[in-house]
Amino acid sequence: MKTVKTDDKAVVVIPEGSIDISNSQGLKEKLLELYDEGYNTITIDFTHVNAIDSSGLGKLLLFHKLLKERHGELRVSNVTNENVSRMFRIIQLDKVIKII
Repeated sequence: MKTVKTDDKAVVVIPEGSIDISNSQGLKEKLLELYDEGYNTITIDFTHVNAIDSSGLGKLLLFHKLLKERHGELRVSNVTNENVSRMFRIIQLDKVIKII
């Protein structure tokens, strides 16, 4: 998982493969690290993500809530995989998290 710090308050996280029960804890730890460093805008680039399960979705919603509480924002970008896109539509994630 790569991170690209775009400025003092914004960062892009670039996971690869699937985000599921086997590795969602690693995503949570990375997001928590960035949150603790003071980043208020975290974008997760889904270009290389081919699947996500409920544990991964739970981590996204958790950090959306944490960032919102301190007037920040979690964003999701480049959802190119149809299965991931379908999952986001089914749970209406776009009504909660900004998808760009």
